Amino acid sequence: MKKKYVIANQITGADIKRLRELLGMTQREFAAFANCAVRTVENWETKEGTITGPIVTLVDILLRKPELVNKLELPDKRLKLRLIYMYEKTVCTVIDVDEGSREVEIHNYIDKPMFRAFGVNTEPTFEDYEEFIESRCFPRQRDKMKLELKRLGIPFYDPIMIIEKTEGRMAEDNFWIKIER
Repeated sequence: MKKKYVIANQITGADIKRLRELLGMTQREFAAFANCAVRTVENWETKEGTITGPIVTLVDILLRKPELVNKLELPDKRLKLRLIYMYEKTVCTVIDVDEGSREVEIHNYIDKPMFRAFGVNTEPTFEDYEEFIESRCFPRQRDKMKLELKRLGIPFYDPIMIIEKTEGRMAEDNFWIKIER
C-alpha cells in the first residue's frame, strides 16, 4: 500500500511570507536557510496563485514546528577553533575549542548518539576532546609513523595538523571533520 502524508501539496506566496515573518527572518536570511536565491524568495512572495515543489514541504513543516529552525542554527564561534564533525554531507556535531584555556563547547545537530562526536556525552571535557581527535587519526604507535608524517608534510605527531590534511577520514566509515580557525 502506498503511503500518504498530511503535507500540503501547494502553498501561496502569503504562506511563505507568513512563515518568514514568524521566523523573524529577512528575505535574505530565509533564502540562505532555504538554500535558494533572494530573488526566488521575492518571486514566491509576490506570486499570485499557488506554489509547488520541495519548498511546500519545508514551509508546511516549519509552519507546524517553527522551533526546528532554532535547532538548526549554527551558533556564533566563541572559541578559537571550530571542528565540524560530519557524516557524509550531514553536520552531526560542531565542536568549539580553545586549546590554551582547555575549553570545549559542543552543539549536536543529530539525535542518534552513534552519529555524534561524543556519543551520549553532551558535556565533554578537554580530555574527551583530545581522545576524540586522536581517534580520527592514525595511532601514535603506528609502524612507520614518521614516513606517514613526512608524506603528509607534518613535522611531528599533532592530531589537529593530521586532521587538517586528512579531514579525519577513516577507511571504515563515512565520518569526517572540517576545521575552521
